[in-house]
Amino acid sequence: MALKWFKRRKDDQEAVADPPPEAEPDETDPSTEMVAPTDAESSQVSEEALTEEEAIPPAPDREDMAAPETAQADKPRRGLFKRLRNGLTKTRDFLNTDIEDLFSRRRKLDDDTLEELEELLITADLGVRTAMDLMAQIGRKASKIETVDGLRAALREEILALIGKPSADVEKAVAARPRVIMVVGVNGVGKTTTIGKLAAHHTREGRKVLIAAADTFRAAAIEQLAIWAERAGADIVRHKDQADPAAVAYDAVEAALARGADVVLIDTAGRLHTKVNLMEELKKIKRAVGKKIADAPHEILLVLDATTGQNALSQAKLFDEALDLDALALTKLDGTAKGGIVVSICNSLDIPLKHVGVGEQIEDLQVFNARDFVEALF
Repeated sequence: MALKWFKRRKDDQEAVADPPPEAEPDETDPSTEMVAPTDAESSQVSEEALTEEEAIPPAPDREDMAAPETAQADKPRRGLFKRLRNGLTKTRDFLNTDIEDLFSRRRKLDDDTLEELEELLITADLGVRTAMDLMAQIGRKASKIETVDGLRAALREEILALIGKPSADVEKAVAARPRVIMVVGVNGVGKTTTIGKLAAHHTREGRKVLIAAADTFRAAAIEQLAIWAERAGADIVRHKDQADPAAVAYDAVEAALARGADVVLIDTAGRLHTKVNLMEELKKIKRAVGKKIADAPHEILLVLDATTGQNALSQAKLFDEALDLDALALTKLDGTAKGGIVVSICNSLDIPLKHVGVGEQIEDLQVFNARDFVEALF
């Protein structure tokens, strides 16, 4: 059935292209500057220098970050589930509308209906393998499914069975202090923004956070990260542009030990997964922090863009081969009707999906919950 779908695909569908390669890393190590961000320093940064794909939303109120209970009293906030449901609106509308249309035309789940349903799931970016796995299970229940609500219930049950499997412990070495998290991913996926939101989350929970600005090659990357650090109330360690990223990461870990930080978030350049030498640069960063703290980094988090669909899967596989990933973060779910990529990732990879991004606000980066996701999807 999947082969028939591929034959019917329109010629004008365009594949998501990989970002252009970056310049070779410079092995020189300029003089080090370790500073905590200041308001005066942040105000000097030009907004024009920030990249379009990682534009920073307006700064949250300091009182909101320090006392969320007060913020809830002053300004009603949507619950986490409602934020997730709102973020999945495009995917939910796409799936539900087509499922209802499918049932209104056929009224029963025969072979032709199941084939159309499989095509629908593939179009929502669940992937061929995942769609076929789901159809195999739905086909066994076809005789008992008589309504569109019954079909939705069956899909919820089977999707939850696929993505709700127990995963590896992503909080390994949680007792380590500081806990070192290395964040990787190609350009444009929202990596720097994700680091800023994670820093704000840890700060709200009473942890002292230090950010390492080890993306020394992308224009304005350090300045952008400094703005996020200031907003999150985190320290930042940075060198000059074009400095050795491994040296930045090493100095950040050293500073974290000296300052008593609880969490270190290491930003890295948008390495193209097709460039072996760039992967080697990431391995070098990994080795550098391991020299200062045994078993560090304690977590390697890959950030993926949901709008790239199945291309995200190939990125995850290649990054995992090079770095042995511990967890994934999937951003921009609110900007696509193909949120089924979450199901495909969870079903295809042995890497836990830890965070999902469903909006631009700090609260819109959520810890992934399989049951909540499935409920929000239908």
